[in-house]
Amino acid sequence: MPLTKSATFRQLASFHAVARLGSVSAAAEELHLTQPAVSIQIAALEESARTPLVQRNGRGVRLTEAGELLDTYARRILELWREAGEEMATLQGVFSGTLRVAAVTTAEYLLPPLLVTFANEHPRVKVKLQVGNRDEIVRMLAGQEIDLAIMGRPPAELKTEAKPFARHPMAFLASPSHPLMKVARPTMAMIAEQTVLVRERGSGTRATIERLFKDARLPLRIGSELSSNEAIKHMCAAGFGVAFLSLHTCVLELAAGVLTLLPMANNPIEREWYVMNLAARQLPQVASAFKQFLVERGQGEVDRQLGGDRRRARPASRRRAAVP
Repeated sequence: MPLTKSATFRQLASFHAVARLGSVSAAAEELHLTQPAVSIQIAALEESARTPLVQRNGRGVRLTEAGELLDTYARRILELWREAGEEMATLQGVFSGTLRVAAVTTAEYLLPPLLVTFANEHPRVKVKLQVGNRDEIVRMLAGQEIDLAIMGRPPAELKTEAKPFARHPMAFLASPSHPLMKVARPTMAMIAEQTVLVRERGSGTRATIERLFKDARLPLRIGSELSSNEAIKHMCAAGFGVAFLSLHTCVLELAAGVLTLLPMANNPIEREWYVMNLAARQLPQVASAFKQFLVERGQGEVDRQLGGDRRRARPASRRRAAVP
């Protein structure tokens, strides 16, 4: 049955809070209401929908099939209403709002300082940052849960407006005591004989190393598949194998000497970091301003972050070609 016209924003807000938090009590605390008040809002919305939307599940609640469907629309309606208010405030000369941005896990080392600089320049802006692997970020962008996404390459499955804003150095690394560190010029064929530590499928660095080995017509011998850059760094430093990582993730380890670049030709390689949004959706003013900030100032800010560590990590001649 269709929703009647008696449904209100307050009911949708109460329902979405319950759906998101899984508890009437938690929703009441967040909304600064009593539990009975939230229950009344949910009951009124169920009456409007003419079907149950939530079911008690122990101490919490779970959504019915109708509730799951309605919550997707409730989230979008509430986000649009919030966005409308922020855009109206901007028209009145108040630059404020919520910047909803997500980054692939590798970029979680890169993005926070950029966000801090932007937020310091725009103190009324709130930042909502989410981190996940590439597939998760693509789903967030497609579902309009975020306005901007930061990743290594635009997704082919979505029509986006993507702009490069900074170079992304990725490299083969090992512990200083690894046998390959004694070789004057290791090759991809030599790495193919080693235990290689890689990220899980769906991550950008995993896709890059798979392409490198495919282009070299060599098998990729995976020693361990890990969802954490930290775990890869620790295992690599312990001598367990060769790692392929973004240099943004291991500035401290390189400076401390616990990880070292393999002395290969064209190591590290460089790609680009991209900031992107859905092509079919108009960006809020705050998101548009941050995207412009990254395009105009991103590389300079990154260089200032990494300082001398980046210069020491880069090869004598910068190349974008694959490692031979």
